Amino acid sequence: MDVRVAALFSGGKDSTYAAYAAVQRGWELTHLLSIYPEDRDSMLFHVPNLHMTTLLAEAMQRPLISEEAHTGEEGELDALRRMFRRVHVDGIVVGAIASDYQHERVNRVAEESGLRVFAPLWRHDPRRLIRDYLASGLDIVFSSVSAEGLDGSWLGRRWDESTIEDLLRLERTRGVHPCGEGGEFETLVVDGPLFHQRVEILRAEAQWSGRAGMWRVIEAHLVHKSGPITADEPAGPSEGP
Repeated sequence: MDVRVAALFSGGKDSTYAAYAAVQRGWELTHLLSIYPEDRDSMLFHVPNLHMTTLLAEAMQRPLISEEAHTGEEGELDALRRMFRRVHVDGIVVGAIASDYQHERVNRVAEESGLRVFAPLWRHDPRRLIRDYLASGLDIVFSSVSAEGLDGSWLGRRWDESTIEDLLRLERTRGVHPCGEGGEFETLVVDGPLFHQRVEILRAEAQWSGRAGMWRVIEAHLVHKSGPITADEPAGPSEGP
């Protein structure tokens, strides 16, 4: 039986990898779903560089559906309800790993809408996951940090073997969750196995305040895997495959 799913999508490593895992299972990924919260400190949704989801959806050649969420838990859950009513699929794919807060609320709203939730990363070993992300071909950069041991040098840093070793060291010495599940960091994926083009960052700005920093993309464009897009060779539309 064909399974049609839509993926909650922030442009970060977990939601991108969860979408990839769904496709690997042979499911049809029909849409990407992005919530834009008013609350910059939302506990339910990823915030840094959400404006990039439009370009990322174009790179992945999937249609993007978005909703804005008012501040407060109920405002955010209402945005989810509106979103889920706009898709006609068998289920929703989420990148939740360990957050009971997020998992319980998304499941509750999905059940109200008659949708199943698929969480392919749920309760997986984070030490294994961070290696899986790299092995799958995801090109990941850090878009925010907010934990002891993570300084400004991590902003815009690309994910590689040394990154994995540093994250595991920080887990041992500072208690940092390797996947950032405690809010220690957020990421942005600029290329991966579902991408038909990769994202090239042309300009980004690092901002630091107190003990936390954010790396905001200001300008970016799509590039063919084999070279830049030319004027007579535009990027494909953000439509389903």
